[in-house]
Amino acid sequence: MHARSALRLFAGLGVAATLVATTAIPAAARAAAEISVFYGDLTVAADGPGKIQAASIYASESVVLDKPTMRFDATDLAGVVTLSEEVSSDCAEESAGIFVCQSPFDIELDEFGIGGLFDVVITAAQGATEGAEGTLKLTLSAPGIEPVSTQARVRVGEGVDLATDEEPAEVSSAPGANFDAPLRLRNAGETAAEGVAAVFFGGYGIESRTRHSNCTYEGDYLRTCTFEQDLAPGSTHTASVAARLRPDTYAPGHQALENIWMTPAEFEDFAKFIEANGFDIGKPGDGPALALTEESGIQARKAQADKDPLNNGTYVDVTVTGENGADLEAIGTAFDGAAGSIHETKLGVVNHGPAALDSSRSGETITRVIVDVPAGTTAVKVSADCLPFAGENPDWEQPGKPGARKYLCNPGFFLAPGDGLVFPFSFRIDEVIADAAGTLTVNAPCECSGVFTRDTNKSNDVAKILVNGTGGGGGGLPVTGTSTGIVAGAGALLLVAGAVGFVIARRRRMRFVA
Repeated sequence: MHARSALRLFAGLGVAATLVATTAIPAAARAAAEISVFYGDLTVAADGPGKIQAASIYASESVVLDKPTMRFDATDLAGVVTLSEEVSSDCAEESAGIFVCQSPFDIELDEFGIGGLFDVVITAAQGATEGAEGTLKLTLSAPGIEPVSTQARVRVGEGVDLATDEEPAEVSSAPGANFDAPLRLRNAGETAAEGVAAVFFGGYGIESRTRHSNCTYEGDYLRTCTFEQDLAPGSTHTASVAARLRPDTYAPGHQALENIWMTPAEFEDFAKFIEANGFDIGKPGDGPALALTEESGIQARKAQADKDPLNNGTYVDVTVTGENGADLEAIGTAFDGAAGSIHETKLGVVNHGPAALDSSRSGETITRVIVDVPAGTTAVKVSADCLPFAGENPDWEQPGKPGARKYLCNPGFFLAPGDGLVFPFSFRIDEVIADAAGTLTVNAPCECSGVFTRDTNKSNDVAKILVNGTGGGGGGLPVTGTSTGIVAGAGALLLVAGAVGFVIARRRRMRFVA
């Protein structure tokens, strides 16, 4: 791995960036949208390689920015840090202390925001003293919008090296059963670490069965833990997290409890950034503190930063044993009408369980959903979660485009048992054809990843979209009305992955989706 790539561990604590090519939006619409820029405070090690920090950008309504530019003003940080270009980035130094980055793409924004944009490398300046700090100013600009500015504190901390084991710990458990997740941390540097913090990202199936006073929780999910003791150079420390698998965890399979170790100063930066983006680190527990115990055998604390952030994250790999599957049902529709009439419908998918489907770690959707439009009709209004096919492949640049004969719909990364999702479609009848039938297919086959192949009941994977039915047949496929289990559109369900864990950048061997 290139040395610069290692710095990406802290690259942008916001949602992963998505650059979307779209049709132009009028300047008036861009001006009406309220745009916000967030950039986290940052602590860099005095003798470290630096860190990559990226911005997160939000808009009050959907808007496309035309190849926007971000200006970094580090003139207040002269002698404290230096800015440099990330490998293959679109940034360049304009003058001393001024860096300008321009996106080569148009960027689509909405209320959920995107992150990972305009990343530069921030490194402690040669000779910078520990504790030195200043203000980094950022200004976003694009045609049709007023410039938007923000600022962040950047400081220099004493360098330490927090490290974990190269390989993940391995445990096994069945749905509904308890297990203990081991944590292990060593101080691989030559400087004592004055306290540490751990940030956790666990799969949907992993719940905490304790409430430690030095840890925070969101519902039953562990979020963070802080430890006050010093870690001497060369020392190794362990802890054990009491956890259990939810009864609706899919089995057989794997779950993971990931954690990243930070210095207290880095954790302070992280928590402030999370709060600024409308989230929080959870509520503290009321039980005994979780102990971080030294394997072998000051009140005033300095700001510290990890010199090698590549080696301070790991995960516990939980093998889920037993059998606990899921049944996805396709939801179709039926309507009658004359030529020229338009009919609003709600197609969808329901998970009958008993297990939840969670693919947030892999980054693949939980299944593949295909809509085939009935003969004699035109899809005049299409869910924004559906892509039109252009020939044999979906057109990724035009979600929600009407008029296609076939669509690939995105069901997201998570679906709990008893829940479902809706894909709204409106069809115009162009020609009255008795028993004209399209279909919605879940678990649609393809030579690709992201297909759920272990559905416990494949007989309900296809549902009709029946137009002017005569009640006689149509191939024996079910026509299913809107189920009470359908609760949300796929776009809303994409938020579940973010609710399950913090949105934090992690090493590239660990795939993350928010």
